[in-house]
Amino acid sequence: MPGQPARRTVLKGAALVGVAGLGTAACSTDSKLGHAQTPTPTAPVELGAPDEVAVGESKLFREQRVIVSCPAKGQYKAFSAQCTHAGCLLDKVEENEGHCPCHGSRFDTTTGKAVHGPATVPLPSVPVRVEGGRLVAGPEA
Repeated sequence: MPGQPARRTVLKGAALVGVAGLGTAACSTDSKLGHAQTPTPTAPVELGAPDEVAVGESKLFREQRVIVSCPAKGQYKAFSAQCTHAGCLLDKVEENEGHCPCHGSRFDTTTGKAVHGPATVPLPSVPVRVEGGRLVAGPEA
C-alpha cells in the first residue's frame, strides 16, 4: 500500500518527540536549586585549616559540600558546592571555576555566579568563619 511507509514514518517521529520531551523534563527544575534537599549546611561543619585556601584561590571541600575562596589574607567566602541546575555535586575547581560533572555547568567560585550553563542561578552563599584556628562553614551554633 502506497500510504503505509509515510504513515509509519510520521508515527515513529511522533513517538521520538514524546521520548525526547521526557528527557528534557527530567533535566528541568522548578526550584532552580536542582534536586538539592539542603544545598547549604544546616549546622556548622569544620573544613580545615585556613591556610588550606591560598590567597586568590578557591578550594572544594567535597565531603562537606562547600567551596571556599580567599580574596585577601584572612578573608573567606563560601558557597554551596551543589549545582543549581540539577543538584549534582561539583567535582573540581580549576582557576577559581567550579565544574559540574553532570551537565557541564561552571561557576565562578569567588562570587558563586553561573558562568556556563545550563545552570543560570548562582550557587547559594554559605556563612564561613575562622573559629579556633579552623575554617567553619554553616550557620552559627
